[in-house]
Amino acid sequence: MGGGFRVLHLVRPFLSFLPEVQSADRKVPFREKVIYTVISLFIFLVCSQLPLYGIHSTTGADPFYWMRVILASNRGTVMELGITPIVTSGLVMQLLAGSKIIEVDNNVREDRALLNGAQKLLGILIAVGEAVAYVLSGMYGSVNQLGVGNAILIIVQLCFAGIIVICLDELLQKGYGLGSGISLFIATNICESIIWKAFSPTTINSGREAFYRQNLPNVTNLLATVLVFLIVIYFQGFRVVLPVRSKNARGQQGSYPIKLFYTSNMPIILQSALVSNLYFISQLLYRRYSGNFLVNLLGKWKESEYSGQSVPVGGLAYYITAPSSLADVAANPFHALFYIIFMLSACALFSKTWIEVSGSSAKDVAKQLKEQQMVMPGHRESNLQKELNRYIPTAAAFGGVCIGALTVLADFMGAIGSGTGILLAVTIIYQYFETFEKEKASELGFFGF
Repeated sequence: MGGGFRVLHLVRPFLSFLPEVQSADRKVPFREKVIYTVISLFIFLVCSQLPLYGIHSTTGADPFYWMRVILASNRGTVMELGITPIVTSGLVMQLLAGSKIIEVDNNVREDRALLNGAQKLLGILIAVGEAVAYVLSGMYGSVNQLGVGNAILIIVQLCFAGIIVICLDELLQKGYGLGSGISLFIATNICESIIWKAFSPTTINSGREAFYRQNLPNVTNLLATVLVFLIVIYFQGFRVVLPVRSKNARGQQGSYPIKLFYTSNMPIILQSALVSNLYFISQLLYRRYSGNFLVNLLGKWKESEYSGQSVPVGGLAYYITAPSSLADVAANPFHALFYIIFMLSACALFSKTWIEVSGSSAKDVAKQLKEQQMVMPGHRESNLQKELNRYIPTAAAFGGVCIGALTVLADFMGAIGSGTGILLAVTIIYQYFETFEKEKASELGFFGF
C-alpha cells in the first residue's frame, strides 16, 4: 500500500455525508434514459433563469463575460457558477491521478469510489469558495448594502446550485441518462446563445445592411455559423481503423478506431479556461493599477459602447483575442498572425498533454488491449505499443491543430457565438448523435418504444 493511497483515504470520513446517486442495478431502457436526460436539462434551464434572491444589483461590466460560454453559467441567476466547480475539481483530480501524485487503481472498486468522492468534495469546496468570493468582491452590491443575512443566503443558493449540478451530472453518468451532464449543459448554453443572437429582435432600417452590419449579428454571420457546423461534422468522420483480434476466441475480429479528433473538444476547453483566467486576472489588475507597465503589458481594457462589456485593446490579452472580422484581420495582420500561432500551438500542446494525463496514450491503450487479450494481426504483442505510437500522438497533435484552425476560421468569418463555442457545441452534439445510434442499435425498435 503506497503513500499515494493515504491521500485518498483522507476522503473516507466524508463519503457518508456526500450526496450520491446509486449506480443503476438494471439495464435502463433507452426511453427512460431520454426522459431522465430531458428532466436533467429542464432542471438546469430553470436554474439558469431563476434569479438569485437577495442580490442588490448586477449592473456594470461582467468580469466573467468571457468564461460564460464554456462554463454554462448565467449572470445574476442561481446558475451563476455554472459547471465551474465540477469541471475544475475534475481537471485537478485527473491531473493528480495522471501525474501519479495520487495513486489510483481503477480496477479496485474502493479506489474508484474514493476518487469519485474526492472529486465531489473538492467540487463542493470550490463552489463554497467561489460563492464567498463573488459576494465579498461586490458582484451583487457591497456587503454593507446586502446585509449579512442576504450575503449568507446568496452563498447558500450558489452552493446548493453547485451540488444540484454535481448530482445531475452523476445521474447521467451512472447509466440513467445519455452522455454527461457537463457536455449537455455546455452544448445547451451555447445553442441557446446562438439562437438568441441569430434571431435577436435588434433591427436596422436598411435591408442591405442585414448582410454585413457591424457589432450586431448579420446574415453573413449566420451563414458562416452553418458552414462551420458542416465542416466540423465532416471532419468528425476522419479516422484510422486498426484491426484487432482476440488471442483466446478464434476468429473473433474487432477494430480499434483512432479518430482525427482523438482528444475530442478537450484542447479547446483547456485553451478557453487558460485564456478566460488570463482575461479575468488582467481585468482585475487593470482596474486597480492601470498605470503600471507590467499590468499594461498583460492587457489594456475599455468598455465596448455596444455591449457594455470590457474588451481588450492592448497587451497580451488583446493579441490572444480573435480579430472581430476579416476587415480587422486586414487592418492588423500582426494581431491575426499572433492569434493563429497561439491558437494552433496551444491546442496541439494541450491535446498532447491531455493524452498523457487522461490515460489515453499509446502506452495506456496497448495495456488495455493486452488486458482484454487482444492482438493486432501481423504484429508481435511486444510491438503493439510501437504500432499505436505511429498513430495516437500524431492524431492527438494534428487533431488539436485542426480544432484550433477551425476555431480561428469560425472567428475570422464572424460566426455567431465565437469559434470556441461552436466547436464545443458541434463536437458535443455529434457525441450525442453517436450515443443515440449506439443505444438505438442495442434496443429493438426506435427510442425503445
